[in-house]
Amino acid sequence: MTQLALVIDLNVCVGCHACATSCKQWNDSGSAGPLSDQNPYGKDPSGTFFNRVQTWEAGEFPATETVHFPKSCLHCEDPPCVPVCPTGASYKRAEDGIVLIDYDKCIGCKYCAWACPYGAREVDEQQHVMKKCTLCVDRIYDAKLPEAERKPACVIACPTSARLFGDVHDPESEVSKAISERGGYALMPEWETNPANRYLPRKPTSAVAAAPAQGEDPRSIDGAFDLNPTRGQA
Repeated sequence: MTQLALVIDLNVCVGCHACATSCKQWNDSGSAGPLSDQNPYGKDPSGTFFNRVQTWEAGEFPATETVHFPKSCLHCEDPPCVPVCPTGASYKRAEDGIVLIDYDKCIGCKYCAWACPYGAREVDEQQHVMKKCTLCVDRIYDAKLPEAERKPACVIACPTSARLFGDVHDPESEVSKAISERGGYALMPEWETNPANRYLPRKPTSAVAAAPAQGEDPRSIDGAFDLNPTRGQA
């Protein structure tokens, strides 16, 4: 059984939000649109997004680093959002494992959002229906596009190639090999939803690896503030 999914490399994600903006541009003009915004230019912007990037600081000064964590619908193999839907609007496709919403059936009750442990579903205040990542299903099967472009918009837009797309059930696929070689993991496996999307773990930067001893001047440690986690690696 095919299971299409995203594999996100946290080691090279720079938090540029290209995935979020390209996703919104593509889907707002496609079958999922519009993705409404409320107060988009004010001090507290809000709206409907399929992709969001969370950013925080990890570690203790001076051995700190910035971590960017993109998150969207994980297209669970056992999605809890599907059985709670009272109208059958939420469903998982047998042919590729993508979890979708039939907007004609959705009544905006938010049951799916309450059932999702990842906070991946959002209500569109303009259309009063629930929306989420579709893996750009209207793009990846578009025969009018060159084959190289039949990928989710976020994958194509990522400037560091931090996002991979493919069949995680195919052991010969790029995503399966990346998961196997890099120890790709599922988000919050304790919920037993078996999310299809995987994350490739972040390697500690030299700032963390070369943390100074107590009382030691951090400037004396070579590379303590190196912002390039791949520098010096083969």
